[in-house]
Amino acid sequence: MKKLWWVVPVMAAGAAAVRRSRPSQRADERAGDRWLTVTVNRPPADVGSEGKPPPPLDDLAERIDVQIRPAPGDRGTELAARFKEPVPAVSTSVPARLAGQDPRQELRRALRDAKALLEAGEVLRPDAPPTTRPTPGGKLVEVLTRRSGGEGVL
Repeated sequence: MKKLWWVVPVMAAGAAAVRRSRPSQRADERAGDRWLTVTVNRPPADVGSEGKPPPPLDDLAERIDVQIRPAPGDRGTELAARFKEPVPAVSTSVPARLAGQDPRQELRRALRDAKALLEAGEVLRPDAPPTTRPTPGGKLVEVLTRRSGGEGVL
């Protein structure tokens, strides 16, 4: 019996791993319903009017709901968007995200671009190529730049 002391911690860790690998149905349903929000440093009247979202969100207008409201503390405007229909769980999986086929990536990019257009008047993109000659560091920067462009985060 003393030689089997390790069984209890291993079984507990295994049960926790199984529980984490199978997210609850409610969590999957809520993933596509979440509002994605950016704070724009402009008054609400400059961000949108009469229910029409600012560009480039207007390209997605049939597929998304948009909310424009004053930011807390009188610090600009909150621009929030979410899909009208829940996003299927298979399209939000890690392989779909890496392949650039997660529809939330398009919405995040549109929100980021709308914020840039409203605040700066243009959407700034990194220069390509990031280095003058191909180096391991330059390749890493290129991969990270491509990845952040689709998702908004590294």
